[in-house]
Amino acid sequence: MLRFTGATLVLPDSLIADGVVDVGADGRIAFCGRRADAPPGDPRGQVIDATGQYLAPGFVDMHVHGAAGRDFMDGTPAAFEAVLAAHARHGTTTVAPTNTVGRHEQIIAFLECCRAAVRAGPDAARGLPRVAGAHLYGPYFAEEKVGCHPRLMRPPTRGEYMEYLAYAPDALVVATCAPELDGAADFYRDARERGVRLNAGHSNATWDEMAAAHALGVRHVDHLFCAMSNYVSVRSRFAPPYRGGMLEFVLATADMTTEVIADGRHLAPELLKFAVTMKGADRVALVTDASRATDMPPGEYLFGPIDGGEPFYHDGEVGLTPDGRSLASGARGMDHMVRHMHRAGGVDLPTAVRMASLTPATVLGIDREVGSIAAGKRADLVLLDGELAVGGVWVGGVRVGTA
Repeated sequence: MLRFTGATLVLPDSLIADGVVDVGADGRIAFCGRRADAPPGDPRGQVIDATGQYLAPGFVDMHVHGAAGRDFMDGTPAAFEAVLAAHARHGTTTVAPTNTVGRHEQIIAFLECCRAAVRAGPDAARGLPRVAGAHLYGPYFAEEKVGCHPRLMRPPTRGEYMEYLAYAPDALVVATCAPELDGAADFYRDARERGVRLNAGHSNATWDEMAAAHALGVRHVDHLFCAMSNYVSVRSRFAPPYRGGMLEFVLATADMTTEVIADGRHLAPELLKFAVTMKGADRVALVTDASRATDMPPGEYLFGPIDGGEPFYHDGEVGLTPDGRSLASGARGMDHMVRHMHRAGGVDLPTAVRMASLTPATVLGIDREVGSIAAGKRADLVLLDGELAVGGVWVGGVRVGTA
C-alpha cells in the first residue's frame, strides 16, 4: 500500500543504492531491496520518490527523560505526549520513557502513564511513536554518583520496589540499580523473575560487585564513562591494591552492552571511537539522555519532576549544573547523535544508524519487531537528506504528523 523508491537504504552493515521498500496494509515491511529486484508496484498504493535521500530504520531511544519543556516525571498524559511527539520529529519511532530519582508516588504516576501509553499504542497522525515500556532509572543510585538527579536516592527495599515491578513486563521493560547497594541482589532477582532487563548505573561498584550483578543477570551499563566507577574512584573505598570498577568490567566482559551520549559535549571524539573499538557497534547503543530542555531555548530548567526537580542550565547544546562545572543531562535528539557519531566518531553511516536503531532494539529485546529495515518488521522508518537531516518519519507505515 506504500512504496518508497529511489532511496539509498541504510541496512545494519551496508547501503543499498536505488532501493525500494514496500509497506503492506498491516504496517509491516513486505519487501526491501534493489529496484531491479522489486516486485510490481501496487496500483492502488502510494509511491514516495526518495531519490537522493537515505531511508533508515526509525531510531530507538532507551534512555530519554524529556523534551519540549516537559519531563516524563511530570507524570501526566499531556507531558508524555509532548515529549514523545518531540522525539518523533527527530526520527525516534520507539521510546523507553525514563524516570529520574523521585518520590515514590511520583514514580508510580510515571509508571501509570507508561502503562497507558503502551496500551494506547503509537499514533502517527498525532506524532506519537510507539512506547516500548518504562526504563526504571532510579531511585536506586549510589549517593556519590547521583549526578544531577534529585537527591532522593535510596537502597532498594522490597516493600517499595514490588509496587514498581507490578508494572512488568508490559509497562516496565528495563531497570537500573547500583550493584553495591544493600538490597540490590534481591531487586535484581525479583525484577528478572518478572521479565525485566537489568542495567547497572550511577554506581561506584567494584569489579567484584559488578561480577556478582552479572551473575544475577545484569547485561547493560548506562551512559559509558558518565556517573560510573573506575579504578580511580573505587580505590578511595579500599586500601591497595587498586581494583577494577564498572568501566573496566563492561569493557572486559564480552556479553555486556553499554551506551554513549554522542552529543559532542558529554564525550570527546576519541572516547566515542574508543567505545566502538573496544565493544563493537552491536554492543554500544546511542542514547539521548534528553531532558525537558531539548528543543527549548537556553535558560534555566528542572531535571525531573516539576515538584522537587533539580535546577540546571541549558546553554543551547547541553544541560549544566548551576555552577557550570558538571553536565546535567542531554538536550539533543537522536538525529543529532547519529550525525555526530558518523562525523566525529569516525564510523560509517550504517554503523551510526545501527547504534541508534538495531543495537538499542536488541538491548531491549524488541529487535524482531523494530530496529532495521527487513521484511516482516514494523515499517518504522525515517528519511534523511544528504546532510542527515530528518525529512520524514513513519510509524507502522503512517507518516508522523499527518492524518
